[in-house]
Amino acid sequence: MKIGILGYGNLGRGVEAAIKQNDDMSLTAVFTRRNPESVKIATSTAKVIHIDNILDYKDEIDVLVICGGSATDLPLQTPEYVNYFNVIDSFDTHAKIPEHFENVNKNATRSGKIGIISVGWDPGMFSLNRLYANAILPCGSDYTFWGKGVSQGHSDAIRRIDGVIDARQYTIPVDAAIEAVKSGSEPKLTTREKHKRECFVVAKDGADLERIEKEIVTMPNYFADYDTTVHFITMDEMKQNHSGLPHGGTVIRSGKTGLNCENTAVIEYKLKLDSNPEFTASVLIAYARAAYRLNQKGEKGCKTVFDIPPALLSPKSNEELRRHLL
Repeated sequence: MKIGILGYGNLGRGVEAAIKQNDDMSLTAVFTRRNPESVKIATSTAKVIHIDNILDYKDEIDVLVICGGSATDLPLQTPEYVNYFNVIDSFDTHAKIPEHFENVNKNATRSGKIGIISVGWDPGMFSLNRLYANAILPCGSDYTFWGKGVSQGHSDAIRRIDGVIDARQYTIPVDAAIEAVKSGSEPKLTTREKHKRECFVVAKDGADLERIEKEIVTMPNYFADYDTTVHFITMDEMKQNHSGLPHGGTVIRSGKTGLNCENTAVIEYKLKLDSNPEFTASVLIAYARAAYRLNQKGEKGCKTVFDIPPALLSPKSNEELRRHLL
């Protein structure tokens, strides 16, 4: 499979690394809005091309992995490029997924291409585990915990505050809440009871730290509904202790089985990631394989992780899967 990458930030670099781990794939080109000469990639056999020339490669690429942001890039790029390529994206604005699906599906159906959207770990792998668990335990409750990990969106929100140079925000699940869920008691938990937020902030010299802290902890939609701790640190401390992008989380469904629902069952799926973008990229690449195979069979239109048979994700044959993994 010949893969193209659109966008070469943390996620795009992760996709390039994931391709190197899959023998049935190769990177053909990286497409960028920057000056191509300023973008240095790790694959010597691939090209760096300006996005204005992307359509020159529509017959040379089997799947285009779109690595932009969900706020402004993916709502425009995925519906546009599915007119010419099989595409994968990691669109993660949950409330807008139905709208995004319709926009991509309309163009993919017309072009005869496959578009798989919202691929990653949440949405993505967590979504699948919620579906499996709901189907298996219809009498039960879902719980999703995120972290401990860096929330890039929340970190960006802090950096927009006047007087802030840099910031990292960690989402941290509350241990007591997780233990209550694992007990099978199906607790009713508030937002504040499930997660807390810890912020590390580099402020400008002379900045009003009290004002900055107040703006953070009272910020609606980001911090106001959580117990939030703010630490002011130096730039050296930021670079030394907070340069990575770890993340992870847990999906749990607690339910009952038996004629009288007398027995407790708890299903748990957990991720612990040193690199959020690299893991997300690895999921994208597995679904790129599925997109290619579906299109080779003549299928078209938009898909989500719910629509993809698991066997299509693996480089192994169906016989190998039955022999070794079933």
